[in-house]
Parts: sequence; structure tokens; C-alpha cells
Amino acid sequence: MIASSARVFATSLKLGLTSFGGPIAHLGYFERTYVRELGWLTAEEYAGIVALCQLLPGPTSSQVGFLIGHRRAGWLGALAAWGGFTLPSALLMYAFAVLTPQMQGPLTRAVLHGLMLTAVVIVAQAVWSMARHLCPDRRRAAIGLLAAVMLLLHNSDAIQFTAMLTGALGGWLLCRNARLPAVALPIAVNSRIAWLALAVFCGLLLGLPAVQAVAPQAPIALCNIFYRAGALVFGGGHVVLPLLREALVPGGWVSDDTFLAGYGLAQAMPGPLFTFAAYLGAVSAPAHAAALYATVALLAIFLPGLLLATAGLSLWGRLAHLNGSQAILAGVNASVVGILGAALYNPVWINGVRNGVDASVALAGFVLLEGWRVPPIAIVLLCVLASTVLAMAP
Repeated sequence: MIASSARVFATSLKLGLTSFGGPIAHLGYFERTYVRELGWLTAEEYAGIVALCQLLPGPTSSQVGFLIGHRRAGWLGALAAWGGFTLPSALLMYAFAVLTPQMQGPLTRAVLHGLMLTAVVIVAQAVWSMARHLCPDRRRAAIGLLAAVMLLLHNSDAIQFTAMLTGALGGWLLCRNARLPAVALPIAVNSRIAWLALAVFCGLLLGLPAVQAVAPQAPIALCNIFYRAGALVFGGGHVVLPLLREALVPGGWVSDDTFLAGYGLAQAMPGPLFTFAAYLGAVSAPAHAAALYATVALLAIFLPGLLLATAGLSLWGRLAHLNGSQAILAGVNASVVGILGAALYNPVWINGVRNGVDASVALAGFVLLEGWRVPPIAIVLLCVLASTVLAMAP
């Protein structure tokens, strides 16, 4: 088992070093590696795992890798798969957070502004793509639009959660024809373990705010922020942007510019976008505590998704067939599009686009990314180069 876990770690580490392009691209890398090259599971088994993870909150590609690692080498293999895939980008994001304050000057500011423009392009493309898939009809489009309006009028954690609940209600009332994909899972988990994972998930979601109120030390507060974000993210890593921004920026943990610069750099990283948490933990930390805060943030944002993936192995087959569950999920997904659309305007566009030239750079990046399928890392380089040239021009 240890030898198998070591091989799982080595394989996932290679994927963590080379998997650029976001969660959808990651799933393609996984299919090629785990199904076609290694034969660790069949195409049908892989599709079942992917279908489950796409229906749960959390980082889809990390959840898929975690469950494949479990199938190959048990729970040790699951942790090895998650660690190998996560470690490279987490270390790079942490290094960026630590080194950036030491590199002040016009060139650094230009690079950071270019990363903010990258965030505009990436979030715009995510909204466009998700809207086509998750709001394909007028009813779901209306749910998404309502969520966006709610967030634009007043953005807060409470309003975001309310928008998702409203989406669930709207889906239940309006989206009765929605259907979830069939799930055929190749992994069996004892129902006791599944219920324990679900209990831990709920216990932390409810208990961390209570602990923070009794003992409001910063690490506990940070853990609560990132755990809640990881627990409420439907639709992929980009949706974590508005949740984290509203929790961290108004609270004085980080500035908008620092937040968006890190988010832009995260697009150039291989591996899961959720490693953005390591950067945010480090830049919000007091002196000499960056490593601790980065670790707390990183573990807290991934944990709820991994707990739900564990519970989902046993429980989803029953829950998916409950009356109205498909309609509710369709409504939640539509509201997620609206939440991300609101975030595209505020803070991403407002803070990243200063003038018409910035808007032109962002538009060019969007066309290249969406229309020409240029890799995200090339968009990062384009935006940073354009920002730097403009800043250095007389």
C-alpha cells in the first residue's frame, strides 16, 4: 500500500507541475493519464467519478484526483493524490506572496496591474462559458440575473448565501425538467465513514464561527473564512473569487489590488486554482507568520470539498433521486453564474480597468482566450507585457 501511495503521489505531482488551463483542462489531463496511459480505471468509471464531483461544492479536479487516489491506494493514496497535485502551485503562490513586498517600484506595479487585467479576462471567460452551460433557457437565465442584481445592490457573505438559497427555491419552482447526469461510481465507501465525513463537514461549518466568537484569534478567523468559501463554491474555482473577496477585503485582511494581483497570477499556475488560498493566507499574515497562515488557509479551503466527495461516494446515489433535487441543483448553478457575473463588474472590472487602453487589452485577451483557445498562461504574459510597455512608455 505504501508503494502504491508513493506511485500515486509521483503521478499526481507530475500532473500538478504540468496541468495548466483550469479544472476542465485538468479533467482532460486526468483522463489521459489515469485512464488511457495507466489504466487505473475505465472510461465509464472515470466518468462516474467526474459526474459526482461536478455535482458537489468544492474544487472538481482536486476531488476527482482525491477519489482516484483512494481507489488506487486507499485513504493514504487519496491524500497522496491531493498533496501531489496541490503542492507545486501552492508553493509558487506562497513564494509570490512572500517576495512581492520586497520588489516595490514602477515595474512591479505594472506587472501587478497586468495580473489584474488577467483576472478581468479570466473571469469574463468563466462567466461566458458557465452562462452557456448553466443558464441555457430563460428560466435559469432569470435566476442568474436575479442573483447578479442582488449582489450588485449589496454584496456580502449573507447576500451571496441568500442568492444561492433563492436560486434553489427558483430551481425547485421553475426547473422541474432539469436532469442530473447518471452516476455510476466504481468506489465503495462504508456508509458509516460517509456519514462521519458529512457530520464533520456540517460540524465545522457551524462550529468554526462559534469558536471564532469565543476565541477570536486570527488563525481561527482565517480558517472560518476559507472553510466557508470552500463549502459554498459550486461551479469551479472561479466562483471562489466573490466569496473570498467579500470576506477578506472589507475586513481589512488584504487590499483589492493585492487580492486581484494574486488572482491574476494564479491563472499562470499549474494545478488547482484553489491554491490561491496559500497566497491570500500569506499576504494577510502578521510578520513571521506567513507560512502558518498560508497552511491554514490552504487546508481550510480544500477540506470541505474532500469531505463532501467522501460522503458523496455513499450518499449521492440516494440523494440524487429525491424528488426535486435536480431542479434545486439547476437553480443553484444558475445563481452561481449571477454571483460570478456580479464579481466580474465589482471588484474585478472596477479595480482592474482604468481606461480605454486597459479595456482594449482585456477585450483582446478575452477574444484570444475564448475564440482562439489560447492557453491561459499566454493571456497572463500578454496582459503583463502590455501593462509593462504602457507603464514604461514616455
